Amino acid sequence: MLSDQQYDDLIETRARRPEAVAEAARSRKPRDQMDTGRGLLLIAADHAARGVVGTEENPTALASRRDLLGRLVVAMDHPAVDGIIATADVIEELLLLRALDDKIVIGSMNRSGLAGSAWEMDDRFNCYDPRGLVDSRLDGGKMLLRIDMKDPASNATIVACGNNVTRLGRSQLISVVEPLPSVRLGGRSQPSADPESMARAVSVASGLGATSAYTWLQLPPIGDLERALGASSLPTLMQGGDPNRNPDLTLRRWEEGLRLPQVRGLVAGRNILYPTGRQMGEILTIAGELVHRV
Repeated sequence: MLSDQQYDDLIETRARRPEAVAEAARSRKPRDQMDTGRGLLLIAADHAARGVVGTEENPTALASRRDLLGRLVVAMDHPAVDGIIATADVIEELLLLRALDDKIVIGSMNRSGLAGSAWEMDDRFNCYDPRGLVDSRLDGGKMLLRIDMKDPASNATIVACGNNVTRLGRSQLISVVEPLPSVRLGGRSQPSADPESMARAVSVASGLGATSAYTWLQLPPIGDLERALGASSLPTLMQGGDPNRNPDLTLRRWEEGLRLPQVRGLVAGRNILYPTGRQMGEILTIAGELVHRV
């Protein structure tokens, strides 16, 4: 999806002209921050920074940067796609490829809780910080807030998220907070996405920071999303869910969730970039029709 020349030029620019990243950020044609009323479709591309590089069919799919960038360029060019959530490396390469004009760009902020690690819940902020988001002229920052009531490391993440919500709010940048109740099973952190736990996590996320004026939530497409969202009036983006586990159920939950008044759009990653049984363009069109129809 990227030509040899495009990828070679990108590698050379990375090595010889690092200042080109800042130049590309300054010259990017911005889009109005999240001001669409309803109907946002954002692509998530921050999985690899947490060490998640596999899909159902290919355990190293995301480990091919050229292939990933090619898919993202195609996605950004699709008329249904409004923007992206990603780490700095991915965003900067898409800036150099001139793929982010007129898009909403959200920088991912904490990806240190590597999947399966002993420190998984110690999710420190190690990617974008508020100043980096401002300097890069991005529209906001996304933070994961996993809450394990039996792991004291969760408290440090709660405090850090609150501080960054405050700092982003003072710069009038959007904070996309993803609250996710978690439990440790078999040495790994697992989501506990029952409606009661989700409602409690939503309540915690909604109260973070010195202002919630610029806070959005990001929630998984659980079976009773309406009940969980009853705990907050904040605008919400619905996640795509587990990639390719049950595509028909996923699409049904997307449609149901998008009808809720707080839900303003969809954030999907691997199940759009690496779909099972469909072409990427086809699933992008389906997602776009669901989002924009509602």
